[in-house]
Amino acid sequence: MLFFPEIEIGQAYDLLLGKIRNYFESAHMEKAVLGLSGGMDSALVAALAVDALGADNVHGILMPSAFSTLHSVKDSVDLSERLGMSYDIVPIGDIYDQYVKQLDSYFADVEWHVALENIQARIRGTLLMAYSNRYGALVLNTSNKSELSVGYGTLYGDLAGAVMVIGDLYKLQVYEMADYINRECERIPSSIIHKAPSAELRPGQKDSDSLPPYEELDPVLHKLNDGGLSQEELVASGVDRALVERVVRLRNGAAFKVMQVPPVFTVAGKPLLPEFKCL
Repeated sequence: MLFFPEIEIGQAYDLLLGKIRNYFESAHMEKAVLGLSGGMDSALVAALAVDALGADNVHGILMPSAFSTLHSVKDSVDLSERLGMSYDIVPIGDIYDQYVKQLDSYFADVEWHVALENIQARIRGTLLMAYSNRYGALVLNTSNKSELSVGYGTLYGDLAGAVMVIGDLYKLQVYEMADYINRECERIPSSIIHKAPSAELRPGQKDSDSLPPYEELDPVLHKLNDGGLSQEELVASGVDRALVERVVRLRNGAAFKVMQVPPVFTVAGKPLLPEFKCL
């Protein structure tokens, strides 16, 4: 693997499948539900869940808003059908509009605000938890270690769930594992793998609007999180000071979020949080 030379990608894949099964057995649960965004992270978690629990035990919910692209919905449907899992499409546009209407006085003085983005994520979290409560399914979180490290996620929204399946995989490793899953046939659509990462919470949004490119971000995060290097040690090793300072600033600002997320499955290296231990 890219950052974990001590474990092969196939071993990491098998390890995650075993951890998913053990977690569900410990909880005396069989069913899983997750939000499908049309992005790489939710696609990988869906594939892992299907392989660990069986397609009949995994359900996806597509929750498009006014800012979701048509190809993201199509990609999620394509993914679900390739994996053989069930899915629902629950548009959140009308729900979001009602939220904004009720909170109109809070946003009267601004054209746009990050809080308006986060409302969408929290609506989706609420819908997933409603399905979970109704049908006895555990919600699988789809955030990766890169996002978690720098706080690129919404508390009580896309950071919610019973467990973080890929919370110990950096974004570049997510792509690597997707390629492994597709080694014999295209189970995860190539259109998902090759699209620019985006939360789709505002028009034209891309991850790169808020974060350094993952090719730059992940190596720095790995050296900070797993290597234990300090900011000055990273700069001394030849990493651009401006990049290091930006990543450290994002990482420090995310600490309060990291303390409130679900347990994380450990793959290798040093997870940001202790792993859940089955009793």
